[in-house]
Amino acid sequence: MKIENDCVVSIHYTLTDEQGEVLDSSIDAEPLKYLAGAGNIIPGLENALVGCVVGDKKSVTVPPADGYGEYIDELVQTLPRESFAGIEKIEVGMEFQAQTEAGGEQFVVVKEVTEEGISIDGNHELAGMVLNFDVTVEEVREATAEELDHGHVH
Repeated sequence: MKIENDCVVSIHYTLTDEQGEVLDSSIDAEPLKYLAGAGNIIPGLENALVGCVVGDKKSVTVPPADGYGEYIDELVQTLPRESFAGIEKIEVGMEFQAQTEAGGEQFVVVKEVTEEGISIDGNHELAGMVLNFDVTVEEVREATAEELDHGHVH
């Protein structure tokens, strides 16, 4: 069976940056499973795997636009400490869920803590990066009605 929309795919992958540093891998762990066509993984990788079958090995380079997006400087800002009222200790690396001006929610990461304020970054940690995947297709099967209804693998 070939990878196409509405099938469940299991892959092993290793993700590296442009310098070859390993950023993530499923090797020595469970394979990544996703519902093809449901937006469960980044578009650049998903599109490159369409038509592959079990046993296929593929190297895929994903530009930022087809990965986690370009890095947006405006998503980095320094807020006054009062914005974090009720939180005793704030440290670099802490993650918070913030409300956007449009009323939505966005995850932010603390990048710097100074006397002047708290610097946060709303970009995904892989935003702006070219991503290199080495992938092996482990399994391809038809999705169940429930998986299709829910939009993810069960």
